Amino acid sequence: MWVKGEIIHNLNKAHGGVADALTRNGQPHLFDRLTWFKLLWIHNDIGARPLIARSWAQGARCWLFLAEQKRGQATALANYYTLAFRPVFTGGEENGTRHALLVALARRLRHGSLRLHHISLAPVPVADGSADLIARAFRTAGWHVYERMATMNWTLNVNGRSFDDYWAERPGELRATLSRKSKKSDLGVEIHKQIIPELWAEYESIYAESWKPAEGSIEFLHAFAKNEARYGALRLGIARHEGAAVAAQLWTIEPGVGGPRAIIHKLAYRQSAAELSPGTILTAAMFRHVIDEDKVALIDYGTGDEAYKADWMEERNPLMQIDCYNPRRLAGLAGSARLRLRALARRGGRD
Repeated sequence: MWVKGEIIHNLNKAHGGVADALTRNGQPHLFDRLTWFKLLWIHNDIGARPLIARSWAQGARCWLFLAEQKRGQATALANYYTLAFRPVFTGGEENGTRHALLVALARRLRHGSLRLHHISLAPVPVADGSADLIARAFRTAGWHVYERMATMNWTLNVNGRSFDDYWAERPGELRATLSRKSKKSDLGVEIHKQIIPELWAEYESIYAESWKPAEGSIEFLHAFAKNEARYGALRLGIARHEGAAVAAQLWTIEPGVGGPRAIIHKLAYRQSAAELSPGTILTAAMFRHVIDEDKVALIDYGTGDEAYKADWMEERNPLMQIDCYNPRRLAGLAGSARLRLRALARRGGRD
């Protein structure tokens, strides 16, 4: 197979003349769309410049969106808002084509003019085959590749259940907490599909008084929410006590593969309202809405392995960090050697 490719540094030219390839129409996964990468770049301090590797052959295309760092290093064009990072494809589903496209990219990234010695990619899903595909392709292209667990991702396959069916299968303690607190808290729940200034001000106020760390870019999150609202994909939940907003959750509904997918992006409640359990009450209301009204096939609880997620979800999937070192460069050989020695030391400790 003859594969062509190029390296570009301009996100506005990433689509390569294929208008819908990287849009909502062409990419069912939120984190594979050009709009997502542009928002990340505009609102977050991610790197020195974008580094986009692109290849194509036989009607299939592949992109790898990177952020070039200083001194010969590049990372995934991602940050903690990104719940999954992987190569982006159009076409080429048959065995071997996507591997060949990604091998071509990996070889091009080893080119001397780029001076790259280290590429770090995370969080890369295992469940959809992305981690294996990346590791095999970069090894074939001559990189030294090391994989390690970065974090976990919890999901729920709805499998046609109603919310009531799903809820009946939850742990008894969780169901009892919701029942008890719902009777005592007197919370009202609203689920909005549009953003207005007053609602967003309430979200920011709740977040500022929550246990959560400061946002990397509240401007990014606002721009993202407004963009999703344009397509009817936003679900902004607000819980109120005596009229005051005490909890907020930002979800989106994406087309997904095999049916709509609900993604939980941000959860927060005021610490002063913790005794009301507003987080539990609002989460249950959001689950009921997306299951019974949006008819989602899957709910994605994002990154993190917090124990409470096991009460709500049913599948636990690893997300990997993949480090690729270029042995053509001394810094690449040195980095590879350091990781190899660490791996041997850990293995020796276990033995």
